[in-house]
Amino acid sequence: MNTPQNPDPEPDRTPGLEPGGGVPPGETPPGEASTSSGTGPRVEPPRGWSKGPLIAIGVIVVLCAAFFLAFAVLM
Repeated sequence: MNTPQNPDPEPDRTPGLEPGGGVPPGETPPGEASTSSGTGPRVEPPRGWSKGPLIAIGVIVVLCAAFFLAFAVLM
């Protein structure tokens, strides 16, 4: 029968530990990522509607109104 082994490493034989169990600087990775998602100043997109979508919506509205007006007159 096997005897159970302690899963924790022995502090005396673990590399990178200082006396007392401390870790010297540079042995552990930083707590946060040091890279950012973008570089330079952030450019905000323009707000509001551009002329193209407004013209397209206006044309669709006029065509729908003309269709229903013609449908009502022909009834």
